[in-house]
Amino acid sequence: MQKKVCVFTGTRAEYGLLRPLMERIRRDRKMRLQTLVTGMHLSPEFGLTRREIEEDGFFIDEAVEILLSSNTAIGVCKSVGMGMFGFGEALQRLGSDCLVVLGDRFEALTVAMAAQILGIPIVHIHGGEVTEGAMDDAFRHAISKMSLLHFVAAEEYRRRVIQLGENPASVYNVGALGVENIQKLKFLAREELEKRFGFSFGERNLLITFHPVTLEPGTAVMQFGNLLAALDQMPPAQTIFTKANADADGRIVNRMIDDYVATHPGRAAAFPSMGQSGYLSTMRQVDAVVGNSSSGIIEAPSFGVPSVNIGARQQGRIRAASVIDCDPAVEDIVAALKKACTNTFKKMAATVDNPYEGQNTSLRIKEIIKETDFSGIRKSFYDIPVDILEQRHEKCQEGNGKPPGHHS
Repeated sequence: MQKKVCVFTGTRAEYGLLRPLMERIRRDRKMRLQTLVTGMHLSPEFGLTRREIEEDGFFIDEAVEILLSSNTAIGVCKSVGMGMFGFGEALQRLGSDCLVVLGDRFEALTVAMAAQILGIPIVHIHGGEVTEGAMDDAFRHAISKMSLLHFVAAEEYRRRVIQLGENPASVYNVGALGVENIQKLKFLAREELEKRFGFSFGERNLLITFHPVTLEPGTAVMQFGNLLAALDQMPPAQTIFTKANADADGRIVNRMIDDYVATHPGRAAAFPSMGQSGYLSTMRQVDAVVGNSSSGIIEAPSFGVPSVNIGARQQGRIRAASVIDCDPAVEDIVAALKKACTNTFKKMAATVDNPYEGQNTSLRIKEIIKETDFSGIRKSFYDIPVDILEQRHEKCQEGNGKPPGHHS
């Protein structure tokens, strides 16, 4: 009998990461891929990216509408309520053997809660990470506590999931799916990108993604406005924006992007979604990745491209030396941009090791899911005495960063 594996996705970025895993599950004769699609995928405002999923040949088993036109925290709360209704009914119809959830957004938390109540085992990807500037940080850890299998992107994250009380035997360090995508993707040439997206690269090019910092409500206009002001203080560059997610104040950021593009004709372009191939191919061509997206920290180092990471949204994540952190003030952003664009820094960035690199990430995840007998798992809290944690920390500092009992 085929194992029914339901993969959940609510955003363009999340789907881009999950795509190779979905393809491997679909091709495995002992597994049956199910897809549960929601959120921005179903919204024309955010690119209606369900079309990308279908164009890639995946059948959408369930599509659940949860987005409202609201731009507030209350709107997100209402979306969570709608999600509990819709996801619960969808999962009951699917009868899945397990649910695969990536990341930390409110949509992912909501579907995990529905699955937990229905008794559907949860597989969590990218747990153990820290993003101190976003409420997603708490969502991520909550999803980990509901999950039976964990696939993390670095050894430090594996230790953190275990510290949450998860059994070490259920936590696998496999690297990041996004890095595997880079290793295997056939990139579009510069000319193909210009033709597809209708913009021209210049002597200097920047790829910008900026999301509201959800633990700093009401700051989006100021912080993103400072970024735009900093761009205008720099030598002219071709500026490519990908728009913000459907978080509170995300639509405000997107309106500011549209206004900036309109007042900088020929120098700026904006897209709700470029698709994974288009986005990563563009990243490969630019001088720097700018903003506060995780892609500037996880994927950009694999291209040897400098990143300017603004503000607190990604604070706490492991990062390569090619990532420049700065405060969301105009003068700090300008200084970081100038540093990123120097030949010295670009040469250094081209030589860094990416801490998120793994080997055969999607294959390892698929094989472990296939081999796991979820019916035989009874979850209990895994206690680690405080003195053991302290000993492990000391040994990690002295040794190679791997705690006793490490496996992957």
